[in-house]
Amino acid sequence: SLPFLIRLFPSLLTKFVFLNFLAFPFFVDFRRPELLVNNTINLHLTTEPGITVGIWHTVPGSRGAEAQGKDQRWYEEALADAHPVIIYLHGNGGTR
Repeated sequence: SLPFLIRLFPSLLTKFVFLNFLAFPFFVDFRRPELLVNNTINLHLTTEPGITVGIWHTVPGSRGAEAQGKDQRWYEEALADAHPVIIYLHGNGGTR
């Protein structure tokens, strides 16, 4: 019956292959990364009109003491300084 269901609903195949409907770990608020990862803040960037990308900005451990208690403006300024930026692309799961 499974091949028959996949034939009728081909989108089921992509759901079961990529499992992008699951959010792991369960019951975690990914909008508050500071609860999961030290020295991290959630930001949103507008790349094109109508398209917003959510990012987490994590400063390195060497700047951890400096980042304690800082607001979003401090993190945005830290992105603009001369330090290198490493971009990690998490994939297509829909959550960070």
